[in-house]
Amino acid sequence: MKRTFTCIVCPNGCEVEAEYEGTQVLSVTGNLCPKGKTYVTQELADPRRTIASSVRVQGGELPLVSVRLTSAIPKARIFDVMEIINRQVITAPVHIGDVVVKNILGLDSDVIVTKNIEKA
Repeated sequence: MKRTFTCIVCPNGCEVEAEYEGTQVLSVTGNLCPKGKTYVTQELADPRRTIASSVRVQGGELPLVSVRLTSAIPKARIFDVMEIINRQVITAPVHIGDVVVKNILGLDSDVIVTKNIEKA
């Protein structure tokens, strides 16, 4: 089979065409750097994504704080992870790097705070 991907790894945004059988990549063309082949191989075998979102803050100078995952998770689990993130409420003060959810869904990724929020 053949499939075209738009590589999202670097700013080039290459249109990469891959010929593959199942998860085995037979050939890759169109990538301007080696990262394109790595990206396509990952996408076919085990697509992963990171998440950036926000969590409610009680008693803070702002009502929300930005959060992100510490590592990529399987693409198929994004909605499961977001369901848990959306239920979180933390109390101010919070600081960059604070862990909101440790090892979310056993996926070896933590949800961490990316902004300082002091008490109101």
